[in-house]
Amino acid sequence: MTPSPVLHHHAEGSPSAPPLLLGPSLGTSVALWDQVAPELSGSHRVVRWDLPGHGGSDPRLIAAGATVADLAGLVLGLADSLGLDRFAYAGVSLGGAVGLYLAVHHAERLERLAVLCSSAHFGGAEPWRERAALVRAEGTGAVAESAPSRWFTPGFTVPRLVRDTRDADPGAYAACCDALAAFDLRERLGQIRVPTLLVAGREDPATPPAHLREIADAVPGAGLVELAGASHLAVAERPAAVLAALRTHLGEQTPRGMEVRRQVLGDAHVDRAQDRQTPFTARFQDFITRYAWGEIWTDPTLSRRERSMVTLTALVAHGHLDELAMHVRAARRNGLTPDEIGAVLQQCAVYVGVPAANAAFGVAQRVLAELDGS
Repeated sequence: MTPSPVLHHHAEGSPSAPPLLLGPSLGTSVALWDQVAPELSGSHRVVRWDLPGHGGSDPRLIAAGATVADLAGLVLGLADSLGLDRFAYAGVSLGGAVGLYLAVHHAERLERLAVLCSSAHFGGAEPWRERAALVRAEGTGAVAESAPSRWFTPGFTVPRLVRDTRDADPGAYAACCDALAAFDLRERLGQIRVPTLLVAGREDPATPPAHLREIADAVPGAGLVELAGASHLAVAERPAAVLAALRTHLGEQTPRGMEVRRQVLGDAHVDRAQDRQTPFTARFQDFITRYAWGEIWTDPTLSRRERSMVTLTALVAHGHLDELAMHVRAARRNGLTPDEIGAVLQQCAVYVGVPAANAAFGVAQRVLAELDGS
């Protein structure tokens, strides 16, 4: 059986947006970026990828004795399959090493580079050879047990990521260890000309801040951010801080539409919508964020209170009761009182129809009772 020639990946955001590839650390999957990628997809076409034998990637894409160059070749193959000539790149640990390799050997493909909790070398070859031998002999269970202490500060963990290590193919995991054992790019760092950001977790035992400072000192113009309260997988432990650093490096702030959408609908609703986003719905999500929330709701001609009144009326008129429930909550967030919401629905009874208003009152009463209870 011929292996799939392309790494498993998850894409989100508009296909016409600037592309951004996100690389994982050893033992994790695309889930590593769950708290960051959806937010970046408001302004970028975000593509997360899995290492061979991790997540959904075929383990036969890698073999014993592999190198970071081999992994970089797979990433370029993925980019080519998606029609991406140039792209921004951010990677964690082994994924960051792939980014450094691309910046040295394939700089023409990179717009910007962010290297998170990674290094230009990983402490010598022997520890990685020993880990590779252990996994080949006993499987990934042994390294999964100790993963939280390497990845996170005491008391914090992400069970899904630990499970990713346990589920990884032992041969592919070991081959990735071979790649880390052979990796040392220290003598080439001065050749990097891609705009580069380094992000370090101050409590990272695997790639301490000194490793990131070494890269920052060698790469012309590189920036360095050190995150307190973060260990090796800072992207999972301190996602808001990582997101802020990446947005600054990528030259963008929180898109205005996304900011307003969160202010009106609330973080919980938007987070659920982002979690449900698929490649099929990504363009629509981008459209409503940019157009409805970024242009209509930001127009100062009407206040948000007034816009809530108009929106409630339109939803009652068309019988969109699920949307009505969402916007009753939004109306309260925009300052309307329950009496004012009731007055809007009473107006609808005259100009839209009593049956429509009756159904709307039922929805509004339920939502307002829930809000009172909370």
